[in-house]
Amino acid sequence: MRAAWTLLLVLVGFGLQAVSYFFLAAPLGVPSSPVYSDPRLPFAPALFILGVMLVFLAAVVYELLPERSSP
Repeated sequence: MRAAWTLLLVLVGFGLQAVSYFFLAAPLGVPSSPVYSDPRLPFAPALFILGVMLVFLAAVVYELLPERSSP
């Protein structure tokens, strides 16, 4: 069970990082005006950091959840 939770947190964390970096952050390319330096979503960097935190939290969940007891 703990492996499933860990894998889920890692996948959600990396997915959130990818979406916030590639689709919600500032557009890629040479900025020609200040409009291009603002992120598309105002809190896109915070979402990226939340994704990083979820990936690190996966290790904590893996260590703290008990293993399945054998009968």
